[in-house]
Amino acid sequence: MTELTQTQITERPLKRLMKSSQLYLLLALPLAWLILFRYVPVYGVQIAFKRFSAFRGIWGSPWVGLLQFERFFQSYMFWRVIRNTLGISLYQLLAGFPVPIILALLLNSSVRRKYSKSVQMITYLPHFISTVVMVGIILQFLHPRIGVLNNLLGLVGLELGDVMARPRWFKSIYVWSGVWQNAGWGTIIYLATLAGIAPELHEAAIMDGANRLQRVRWIDFPGLLPTAVILLILNTGGMMDVGFEKVFLMQNDLNLSSSEIISTYVYKVGLGSGTADFSYATAIGLFRSVINLVLIVSVNRIARRLGETSLW
Repeated sequence: MTELTQTQITERPLKRLMKSSQLYLLLALPLAWLILFRYVPVYGVQIAFKRFSAFRGIWGSPWVGLLQFERFFQSYMFWRVIRNTLGISLYQLLAGFPVPIILALLLNSSVRRKYSKSVQMITYLPHFISTVVMVGIILQFLHPRIGVLNNLLGLVGLELGDVMARPRWFKSIYVWSGVWQNAGWGTIIYLATLAGIAPELHEAAIMDGANRLQRVRWIDFPGLLPTAVILLILNTGGMMDVGFEKVFLMQNDLNLSSSEIISTYVYKVGLGSGTADFSYATAIGLFRSVINLVLIVSVNRIARRLGETSLW
């Protein structure tokens, strides 16, 4: 009887596996992608501590320790790329993070459902515009001669000029165009959270005489707070990973002082220049990853101390 029970216990996981084989098959492709593009490249991180030569290979290249990191820390570009990266990231976090929350609260509290669905569809659409097309729209809109903005200002006797050539405007153009493109899409998870709030809470608040604004303040917003904290932690952990494609496409020689970030600098050092320095570029990329790790661990610890919501 005992042996039969043990056999049944052994067969149960296999039966469950075979019963859900299609689900595991669907999981195989993203799992393979994760291993191939996220874990296998970790092997090459060691070239950040070497003077890498493609002819000698990773193992044959001489070990130089922290020399590549010292080069970056002593470089005149160090403070520029750090300042620009953190400046854009903080600006984007402060300007873009609250917008989806506010939009979700407004859409959820709207009485006219047809109106709210129309607003949802309109605000979702920009998210599906590719980065290249988005930058093309920005450049055409802000063109000094044929741009819509300059032509409209010209009707009232004003002239803005070439905005993309002015470094002080770069961060605002990058951040607010991103807010316009992604605000609607960012509301999806918040609307899903609001849909999970028990209707009985609103019914009880209405019976107690609470108006719509009070219900948003005391029911909807606290219900969103745990989700918002989790997303804030995740966004903080990627502060050093400002979008490469959009920044690189918006760059020009005149705004480079405020648009050169770590991602674009790594590309130019590692692949964009005639004398590619793979070890130096890898060291900069590894430094960026370490800073991201420190940020996400620190913010998660702060969130856990201040409240009960955290990633771990």
